[in-house]
Amino acid sequence: MKTRRLGKNGPTISALGLGCMGMSEFYGPTDEAESIATIHRTLDLGITYLDTADVYGPFTNEVLVGGAIRGRRNQVFLATKFGILRSEDPNYRGVSGRPGYVKQSFEASVKRLGVDVIDLYYQHRIDPNVPVEDTVGTMGRLVKEGKLRYLGLSEAGPKTIRRAHKEHPITAVQNEYSLWTRGPEDGVLAVCNELGIGFVPYSPLGRGVLTGKITSLNDLAQDDFRRTNPRFEEENFKKNLELAHHVSQMAAKKGCTAGQLALAWALAQGEFIVPIFGTKRRTYLEENIGALDVDLTSEDLKRLDQLFPKDAAVGPRYGEAMMTLISKAP
Repeated sequence: MKTRRLGKNGPTISALGLGCMGMSEFYGPTDEAESIATIHRTLDLGITYLDTADVYGPFTNEVLVGGAIRGRRNQVFLATKFGILRSEDPNYRGVSGRPGYVKQSFEASVKRLGVDVIDLYYQHRIDPNVPVEDTVGTMGRLVKEGKLRYLGLSEAGPKTIRRAHKEHPITAVQNEYSLWTRGPEDGVLAVCNELGIGFVPYSPLGRGVLTGKITSLNDLAQDDFRRTNPRFEEENFKKNLELAHHVSQMAAKKGCTAGQLALAWALAQGEFIVPIFGTKRRTYLEENIGALDVDLTSEDLKRLDQLFPKDAAVGPRYGEAMMTLISKAP
């Protein structure tokens, strides 16, 4: 397994990570036995970074991941998150970065995971009503107490990252990033590189569209959240599929799958980048790991920019409720 260092002062981990969210929610029917088998196969193949959050499930994904790694904790670089609020209303999303909530969330997460220490703890969304220094300061005290090893932020802007890093060293920033979501190129990647912070792209396969395996909405389960995503609305979806088709055609010429090409593109954006792909099936897991063997030349990267230009994807990347949680802080 190829490895990368997560941040200038962070750990050396597998060059790809596994996002576990879909094993519990959002992407259609779940299969706990297959999910656990997928996590075990992930570790067998040398991927060390597993990514979860308290809100996934909600509150069940950490239990699943914790059970799957029991007896194999020393093989895992374990990341989880706090900060998104949910309620009995399935459409409700809130956010909290209050110091008291940080402590409460941490204690609940370690209990669900069945661990004593969390390797990487992310603030899942920035709370506009709480100074990031207050939130990160509380997280930092958990590091000093030996309960956390490293701190991260998710969906934070450049100035917020700088403020947080000044309060306590930030090891990783996790934002959505792929050929069809390139917002981090507008400052976030640069500030991470400058400060020696690792960057963790989530949804590097463009919600599955960049794999070439989704050709119509009929390929999605009725309860799949993508059916409510603006980029999957009929006209938007049609245009986005056309863009993804170009990627599939190039992948065929390269002798790899479209998903492998999309992951290889993300990896090629910098040595400080560790993408996490989400899957709940062993079949796709092994295919995705093959991206590590795809070498992209400068001409390949130029060609991908021509086929899938920056900001070419049509539609907001989330629905209105979730977009309100994306950090508005600069």
